[in-house]
Amino acid sequence: RGLGEDIRVDTPWTGSIVDRSFFTDPRYAPYRQPGRIKVPFWLTPRKYYVGPAWYRRPVDVPKSWRNQRLVLRLERPHWGTTVWWDDRRLGSQDSLSTPHVYELPPGVTPGRHWLTVRVDNRMLVPVGRNSHSISDHTQGNWNGLVGRLELLATPPVWIEDLQVFPDVTRRAVRVRLKFGNRTGREAAAVLRLEARSETSPPHEPPPVEKKLRILPVGDVAEVDLPLGPHARLWDEFAPNVYCLTATLVPGDEPTTRHQVQTTFGLREIGREGTQFTINGRRTFLRGTLECCVFPLTGHPPTDVDSWRRVFRVCRAHGLNHMRFHSWCPPEAAFQAADELGFYLHVECASWANSGTSLDDPKVRDFLMREADRILRAYGNHPSFCFLAYGNEPAGRVQRKWLGRFVTLWRQADPRRLYTSAAGWPIIPENDYHVTPTPRIQAWGAGLNSRINARPPETVTDYGDFIRRYDVPVVSHEIGQWCVYPNLKERAKYTGVMRAFNFDIFADSLAAHGMADLADEFLFASGKLQALCYKEEIESALRTPDMGGFQLLDLHDFPGQGTALVGVLDPFWDEKGYITAAEFRRFCNATVPLALLPKRVFTGGERLEARIRLAHFGPAPLTNAVVRWRLIETNGTALAEGAFDPRTIPLGNDTIAGTVRADLPAATRARQLRLEVAIADTPFANDWDLWLYPARQPELPCRPEVHWRVVGPEGIDAGTRRLLAEGARVFLHIPPSRVAGDEFGPVATGFSSIFWNTAWTRRQAPHTLGILVDPAHPAFREFPTESHSNWQWWYLIHGARAMILDPLPREAKPLIRMIDDWVTNRRLALAFEARVGRGRVLVSSMGLWPDGLTNAPRRQLALSLERYLASDAFQPEAQLSIEQLEALLQPPPAAERFGARVRRADSFHPDHPPKLALDGDPRTMWHTAWGDETPGFPHFLEIEFAKPAVLGGVRLTPRSDNNRNGWIKGYRIEVETAPGQWRTVAAGELPATARPQTVRFEPVEVRALRLTATSGHAKGPWTSLAELEPLPPPPDPGR
Repeated sequence: RGLGEDIRVDTPWTGSIVDRSFFTDPRYAPYRQPGRIKVPFWLTPRKYYVGPAWYRRPVDVPKSWRNQRLVLRLERPHWGTTVWWDDRRLGSQDSLSTPHVYELPPGVTPGRHWLTVRVDNRMLVPVGRNSHSISDHTQGNWNGLVGRLELLATPPVWIEDLQVFPDVTRRAVRVRLKFGNRTGREAAAVLRLEARSETSPPHEPPPVEKKLRILPVGDVAEVDLPLGPHARLWDEFAPNVYCLTATLVPGDEPTTRHQVQTTFGLREIGREGTQFTINGRRTFLRGTLECCVFPLTGHPPTDVDSWRRVFRVCRAHGLNHMRFHSWCPPEAAFQAADELGFYLHVECASWANSGTSLDDPKVRDFLMREADRILRAYGNHPSFCFLAYGNEPAGRVQRKWLGRFVTLWRQADPRRLYTSAAGWPIIPENDYHVTPTPRIQAWGAGLNSRINARPPETVTDYGDFIRRYDVPVVSHEIGQWCVYPNLKERAKYTGVMRAFNFDIFADSLAAHGMADLADEFLFASGKLQALCYKEEIESALRTPDMGGFQLLDLHDFPGQGTALVGVLDPFWDEKGYITAAEFRRFCNATVPLALLPKRVFTGGERLEARIRLAHFGPAPLTNAVVRWRLIETNGTALAEGAFDPRTIPLGNDTIAGTVRADLPAATRARQLRLEVAIADTPFANDWDLWLYPARQPELPCRPEVHWRVVGPEGIDAGTRRLLAEGARVFLHIPPSRVAGDEFGPVATGFSSIFWNTAWTRRQAPHTLGILVDPAHPAFREFPTESHSNWQWWYLIHGARAMILDPLPREAKPLIRMIDDWVTNRRLALAFEARVGRGRVLVSSMGLWPDGLTNAPRRQLALSLERYLASDAFQPEAQLSIEQLEALLQPPPAAERFGARVRRADSFHPDHPPKLALDGDPRTMWHTAWGDETPGFPHFLEIEFAKPAVLGGVRLTPRSDNNRNGWIKGYRIEVETAPGQWRTVAAGELPATARPQTVRFEPVEVRALRLTATSGHAKGPWTSLAELEPLPPPPDPGR
């Protein structure tokens, strides 16, 4: 690194940039200046270069190498290489995964020679611009050679290839060898095979010898090597690695022997129904992804110690498995995984999507060659348990071709299991399926996902889905739960990558007056992230007979818009809100699981929870005693018990017993914790619960507190009078009336952000949980931590965060929602202020008496009302009624202007034109598709109950991660008198989901027609979420 071109606005990056606002949005203008370029969508390298680069150096060949076969080995080039020895071209190679090996011509003379290597990192084969083998999302599209660069000498008769095939049943291995012969004649030789365990005490079975006659064109041989009854098996609990030494001694020249070493493990990865087996024992894959994230070097490490650290961190978090997303690691990773007993899923360097597909024969040819190279280079490693073509393919032929791919390689090399791809397709040929269906948050689910739409429980599993298949199912890329950026992390980027994206986020946070909250945002959002991951992982673990999961991710993913989805940073370091030991309580080989139908109880109820045990250890647990306790936050036990001793078999379908506890008649709200542990083991787990009084006062109950709700006309005269007279007002803004901004209403969810809003085109939610002061008197009767926990689901579900940016900064949230780091708005579910002589607490959680439908809502409303009535209620910010009303969303156009649809040229029955006037950006008008799909232009015509003076319209595109129907060319016409139309605006809209305002000269109109003349998608459709007529802007001269 260090050579190349400066970063520019038009740097030809390798990778999709979904949110392209950086290139046009005024907010990013300071970061588009020459010499000061900072991009928000991934890390920035010091320099950038794509194209051929030449590397040349002298090489001195020693005299002892005369008449030897010479080989050049380049461990990890990026990407294609062409090699010249002196002025002789040796050839070209294009593997992204394995060493490039070149055989030098015969008769190389001792002395000085020149080696020239041309490295080309352009897209030589369209494997997919987002493939982590090549993209700038993670490692960066670097140019060069890393790892071992070796010139090797062998005798003229040599061992070309050595593959070891374990047979666990026979306690033996079959060794397949390929020999080369440059002598021009048949060569007699003796092959000697020796194996020795690398773990103490050493196990060294007797060697085996075999006489061979090697043909002039080369030869192959298979030799069985018994390891004996004391042979040691390899798995995650006993990673016994053997070293195999193969020595070839020519009969006529015994001094020119050739020796090759490789490592192997005696293991068999298989399946039993829908679960994986290792050496016949059931196991469960607890995995995370590695997407080639190495910010200091910009390329994967080729030393074993670096990989040992990565796998040890994963093991400390209870994992046993890693998937390499659309790339294959170097040799050192396999060596480290062999030593530590880690199961690896490898892919052939491709994500054949986004501009490419498996329909391309060049891609298919490359993938076949790459799979062959990977299997030959790394196939002996016991950790290499799984192989797929790559990630989430596109293409019409994908099912048929991938079926052949799986079948071919399973027959050629049965040492591991094979699947088509990570994500899809599910095809009969697969040994196992990797699919996104069994996870909490599906792509595009938004606020309709289980964690956001259904009250919290710990019962749901994926059994119905798993039972459809007869092979193991691994849940694909589960999690993707975000956390606020750790801005202090920027100091770690001392290598080739810079976290300039974090600079942008930090500047935005400071501009919104919240720089001092960065650490609190990290901690609070991190606690929510950990809570989401706990439920995600437990959902998989409590699914009987499931095969496993692959997290996205244990550590952060720096690209694709900046996906801060890890509890660890890109350097595999903790962020300060959950430790490895805490994570291991719910993610481990053995995990107790409580099946709770709910988490919220009222006094006098009975708590009942079955206890399931997920146990995938080295052997069943005998005489195991499972104990449980129900405790308060101060450690006081409300109930406890134990189940009879029993043997816990391998699997996750064992029910240890049922916890039963009669809860006390609560006079105050309390947070409880259910703890379950297996006695005399490190395995324990816990779940937070809440106990509220069964009977609470009827609300409102304090006469000095006036409950008011914002109606259709805004803040009414009665509320204004109360505040003017000095009253205490509990003001409720219905969520539907809370104003949004240029992005629309704040998509407020209980869960953390999924992946990130830039790559998902602002899929909901847009928030990262709450931040409150638990010691604040407002929460005196509502137990809470500073961050979201499950009781807050009942308050956040259906709520809409208020944007306080228009208000003075003294108006601080009482219940703060943490915003997306891209926008950094001051968000609140509740805040307090003085208005006139009065005092007001404003809520947007629907806490009006009719909305107090569950215990947490009643309890928080009660606590807030008592706070309002207390001497502690002393708001600092002084606001006007007009400032409060700035927080309100105007009623839909249909209400404000008496607007209604007159006609449209086309619509789909599920998306009629009236939905463009309903004030809900989640619904839309969409023209017809299917058998009848009319082309452009399309129009939508609205009329008004009485003439209205307009000065523009706001057009809100659909925002469901689908561009179909986005309007490009438009024309706006108005009817000023019956049948008299004139054009007031025309042009093109940008390709964005953000609302777009089109202004025109004020005019009194009877009707308005929007015509779409072209679209941003390929199809002939038009769609529109909202068409909002706007009054003329205020006259600045008045």
